[in-house]
Amino acid sequence: MRPAFINKIATAVPLHDVHQKFIDFAPSLLPDPRSRALFHRMAERCQIEHRYSFLKPHADTGQLDAQELYRSGHFADTARRMSVYKQYGFSLACRAIDQLFETVRKDSITHLIITSCTGFYAPGIDLEIVNHYGLRPDTERSLIGFMGCYAAFNALKLARHIVRSEPGAGVLVVNLELCTLHLQDTDKLEEVLSFLIFADGCAASFISAAPHGIDLQSFTSTIIPESEKLITWHVGNSGFEMALSGLIPSEITASLPGYLFSILGSYKAEDLTHWAIHPGGRSVLDAVQSAVKLPDDKIESSRKVLRHYGNMSSATIMFVLKELLTPETLPGYGCAMSFGPGMTVESMLFRVASVE
Repeated sequence: MRPAFINKIATAVPLHDVHQKFIDFAPSLLPDPRSRALFHRMAERCQIEHRYSFLKPHADTGQLDAQELYRSGHFADTARRMSVYKQYGFSLACRAIDQLFETVRKDSITHLIITSCTGFYAPGIDLEIVNHYGLRPDTERSLIGFMGCYAAFNALKLARHIVRSEPGAGVLVVNLELCTLHLQDTDKLEEVLSFLIFADGCAASFISAAPHGIDLQSFTSTIIPESEKLITWHVGNSGFEMALSGLIPSEITASLPGYLFSILGSYKAEDLTHWAIHPGGRSVLDAVQSAVKLPDDKIESSRKVLRHYGNMSSATIMFVLKELLTPETLPGYGCAMSFGPGMTVESMLFRVASVE
């Protein structure tokens, strides 16, 4: 059966760096000096320097965004947030896809897969992409929604199945997330801290049987028992409500070693040249590094993406994998991994082949 390769990954983020603006604004949501002091301490330790958003920072220090989506005491409802997703999401997707099509022929696209857990509308962004780029009208379209940070793996799994079963298939995968669309008007420290890491971003990838890039070898999905409450994502009246438990890193440290045999198969961790870990936050990367006993250099690409972009949900792991698509990258085998609602561990074994 023919193999499937990620031949190219293109990425894009919005124009506005909002990380420092949020650090300055967030304490106004918190009710007491102790919570505010703890927030500042965690902001200093988060190892994030930049996060980008479609939101233009407000000139007033007491307000967050110029669009006044998050006007104090009057945060936008879900209907307005979905309208904003439609307004800004497609243009961000185009910025990534435009880069991809600098070397990928549009007429080679036979399938389009979209992942997003931060917004929906219909007719959707998939149809907009087909029409805007003049893709073939028989392009098969699929949407993978609301699966969170690990959704990119589900898209890659589907793309691999398509390429392996249909001669000549070329799959465009778009991972689009506007995470800053879902800030909640809350005075709970744990919830405010969760918004300290999230950002907006998009990745566009081309998967085919052409033997260059990243060879998608196998996938594993693992659900950690009795952990479903650690990561949740619900539609509320004021956007999508995410809950990230502070227990996630300790659960990863305790549970992940027991699943490494099923994730790595015949490999041992030290056998692998490359590691691509979803940077869900500094403490998540620390937990994975400790659980798998990875040296610092094996996880540097993930820390680099976290430092420069934050957590962009399903798009983030593609930013990490892009770091491997350079002529300087050594050929070799690797493991990619992400975490999401469930609590689910999605992983992929891959091989870096020649890079064009």
